This record gives sequence, C-alpha cells and structure tokens, in this order.
Amino acid sequence: MSSLEPKDRRPVGASITLDDAASHALLGHAAAGFPYEAVGLLGGDAATGHIRRAVPLVNEATDDPARRFAVDGRAALRAERALNDAGLDLLGYYHSHPDHPADWSDTDRDSALPGLVYLIAAVAPPADDRPARVVDLQAWRLREDRSRMDAAPLRISPAGAPVAGAR
Repeated sequence: MSSLEPKDRRPVGASITLDDAASHALLGHAAAGFPYEAVGLLGGDAATGHIRRAVPLVNEATDDPARRFAVDGRAALRAERALNDAGLDLLGYYHSHPDHPADWSDTDRDSALPGLVYLIAAVAPPADDRPARVVDLQAWRLREDRSRMDAAPLRISPAGAPVAGAR
C-alpha cells in the first residue's frame, strides 16, 4: 500500500504528546532534509507518552533517498544510549515524506515494531520564495498483528509543561 492511498486517520488508543522543542527539532530536520527523507529517534517518558526529544539521524540510503531511508545501526545505537543516559525512553521514530502525505506505506509498516510510535511529516517542496516546509504531521502505531498502522492522537505542548498523568 502506497503512502498516496488514503488512510483512516481516526485516532485510536492513548495520546502522544510532543514537546514544542522536540517538535521544532523534528520539523526543522524534516524540512532541511528536502528533497530527501529525514529520519530520527523519539525519546521521552514511556509511562505518559510524552516525547521530549527528537534526535536527528543521517539518512544513508543510496537507493532512492527521496523515498527511502537507511540508518547506520551503530549511529542509531549511540543515539538510543544517549537518550537512556539522559533518562529518556525510546518511544519511537520519525521520518519525512518529501512531497507525499504523512500516511504510512507498506515499507513503513514492514519496518515498524509494535509498541512504538511513528511520526511521519509531510514536507512540501519550496515554492513562491518559501523554503521546503512541513505541512502535516501524523502519529501512527503498528497493530500487534502487523496488518496495518493506526492513527494515534497527537498533541504538541510547550516544553517542560506538565502533562496529565505525569509524575
């Protein structure tokens, strides 16, 4: 299934909260990466689903980096350890879809893991003297049976703001 085929975006399950600062880092990385896919890790509090950090990684895809990403496993492991050292849990991953909707594709589903969140940013190309920019951000979770991804409720909060249910 292509990311161009419409997906059901009715939110299912627990909400995800994205800190304003993590949102800016993610959106900036996605826009700056255009026309290629940008990719990174999401760190935060697993108990509350609050994403506090977006960690950019380098897209090392050599085959069609505008539609695919590849990450050096050692770089991903170093980034995950840095999250752990900062007291953050790995909550999931993000990537961009240059000039495509923020909907999952079969490739996205096939590489996803249950229990994690996947943020996909739709990036519009530069136009009318404006740089490339993120025009949509969608959260997805893989079903346990791996058949599809469900939209997750996503909200953005000011950095450091208390979140309902947070300790």
